[in-house]
Amino acid sequence: MTYLENLKPRFGLGIILGSNVQLGSGVIIWNYVIIGDNTRIGDNTRIGSFCDIGKNVKIGKNCNIQAHVTISNGCRIGDDVFIGPNVSILNDKYPVSKQVTPPVIKNNVIIGGCAVIMPNIVVEENAVIAAGSIVTRNVKAGTVVKGIPAKEYMKWEEYEMKRLKFAGEK
Repeated sequence: MTYLENLKPRFGLGIILGSNVQLGSGVIIWNYVIIGDNTRIGDNTRIGSFCDIGKNVKIGKNCNIQAHVTISNGCRIGDDVFIGPNVSILNDKYPVSKQVTPPVIKNNVIIGGCAVIMPNIVVEENAVIAAGSIVTRNVKAGTVVKGIPAKEYMKWEEYEMKRLKFAGEK
């Protein structure tokens, strides 16, 4: 396989792409993924199996979206974002609600498995959302939140020190 072939998007089985979907170079989409109309996915992003990505979604470059993730219509996800398995990013609090906006997830965010991000939420850069958390309020830059509802637990710097120590890097 040549270098240029590596840059082409790669697909698993049973992929359903809506109209006008734009995929960056190096995108990998695993099995049984649905992507809605007018969605853009940035370079080198990976999408796990059984994901449902709505219409008019923008996903940045170098993102890793694990299996069974739901991203509702109109959501914005920045660059270098990790989304764990079974995460739901919602755009509607109540049936037929007209007063909500889709969540915005900025650059370099980590979202643990089974987390839920409610509508009208902005997750600022360098934030971590712990697994199983339900985010009902904006998440400030450089913070780690956890719980139901999610509350600030620690700062990004402390999280990074613990992560590096655990990984044996410091």
